[in-house]
Amino acid sequence: MSTPEYIRAIRASAGHRLLLLPGVTAVVFDDRGRVLLGRRSDTGRWSVVGGIAEPGEQPAQTAVREVYEETAVRCVPERVVLVQMLQPVTYANGDRCQFQDITFRCRATGGEARVNDHESLEVGWFEPDALPALDPFALDRIHRALRDEPTWFEVPAEIAE
Repeated sequence: MSTPEYIRAIRASAGHRLLLLPGVTAVVFDDRGRVLLGRRSDTGRWSVVGGIAEPGEQPAQTAVREVYEETAVRCVPERVVLVQMLQPVTYANGDRCQFQDITFRCRATGGEARVNDHESLEVGWFEPDALPALDPFALDRIHRALRDEPTWFEVPAEIAE
């Protein structure tokens, strides 16, 4: 994932300190029920599409933009699948981030799936029962997007009581 210019500007004064960043994941299905995946250039692994919101951008807009930028597929968000604060991550350069992920289930509306930027090595449509090797993050989001359930969010123990 490339770093947006506004994050670079923040890093110029914040250094490697932990930044809380708004992230969006898009689980996109076509009219045949296949899911859109991209093989990431940074890890070489297949995953769902995602990225960081730009200043002033609504999360649903981020999902649509990221899907198009990475895969050339047009989509429409249908519902929020989950909202989750992810664990902090430290990058090789020492930068620390924690992403708040909003995952959307999206429906493809046009475009031809192809590599559309430098963030993907391959893109393609996969049957949900014939997915390539995926990490738990992507698998969980796909499985939740396939279910017709309310939006998932973690309820801390002190609130759940």
